[in-house]
Amino acid sequence: MISPKTIKARNLRNNPTEAEKKLWAALRANKIGARFRRQYPIGVYVADFVCKEKNLVIEVDGGQHNIANDQIRTKYINEQGFHVLRFWNNDVLKNIEGVMIEIINYLNSPPPPPRLTGGERTGV
Repeated sequence: MISPKTIKARNLRNNPTEAEKKLWAALRANKIGARFRRQYPIGVYVADFVCKEKNLVIEVDGGQHNIANDQIRTKYINEQGFHVLRFWNNDVLKNIEGVMIEIINYLNSPPPPPRLTGGERTGV
């Protein structure tokens, strides 16, 4: 049986916004050395774009987004081990080159050190 989250993700993939279409075309056409998936379920949310190899989520937000809800969503996605980059639809539509530079800079940056949870120690 297909989960409701998978059905929602498929529906979102089949009905992207103009900004999502433009960013997807750029991610696919640009040889940035990372594979992205679109409308990928992460727990209770569906992320716009995910690069699992780099633990990166890219969200494209329109004017309908509630900043308080986005903060809760980002916190949850971070807790699942992902970093979130957020872009406004307008940025994607009018400055795709700048958006791609920011994504590429993140992908090429060294990975952050692993987070410690209660009781773990470093090798120092």
